[in-house]
Amino acid sequence: MSDSGYDGAKRAFEDSLEKLGLEYLDLYLLHQPMGDYYGAWRALEELYKEGRIRAIGVCNFYPHVLADFCETVDVLPMVNQVELHPFFQQPDALSLMKEYEVQPQAWGPFAEGRHGIFTHPVLTEIGAKYGKSAAQVALRWNVQRGVVVIPKSTHKDRMEQNFDIWNFCLTEEEMKAIAPLDIGHSEIVNHFDPNFVRALHGR
Repeated sequence: MSDSGYDGAKRAFEDSLEKLGLEYLDLYLLHQPMGDYYGAWRALEELYKEGRIRAIGVCNFYPHVLADFCETVDVLPMVNQVELHPFFQQPDALSLMKEYEVQPQAWGPFAEGRHGIFTHPVLTEIGAKYGKSAAQVALRWNVQRGVVVIPKSTHKDRMEQNFDIWNFCLTEEEMKAIAPLDIGHSEIVNHFDPNFVRALHGR
């Protein structure tokens, strides 16, 4: 196996450390299971064992990829950052991550605004009971599934609202009411599209 992934990951880590002006990183992730990602992971394993990274993880590893990866590598990923929101819930992926003790982390927990998530009637009705917004309900729903959420906003008031989800808890019935919103696939990115894969390799 070529060491291009290994060497590239080592260089990328050193560049990141230098730009940030730090001695170590708390978490470092591989962005996609493409190219020589096994070689890149070997580099992260070494950096983890040296204490230069406190936790290592992956992104966008669908269940079949994650299972093969976890059965192959020395150090299991501590995090798998994937698309998780009420319209793409990925229950099978969450179940597999739990099996391997990999922490799910949600990118795009607001579905990038699709399906009117911020005013969706199901989420809005649930939120009204607690004095919360539909967005806060969406975040709380993911958190109650054991998912770490990374909501993106440039507005201070929305950032404050995104933090304000710890003083209420959705009931089992409310969690079940959100379940039918799942459409079972991503509308943001298609990782199974060969053109998308080629585009990433061309970056």
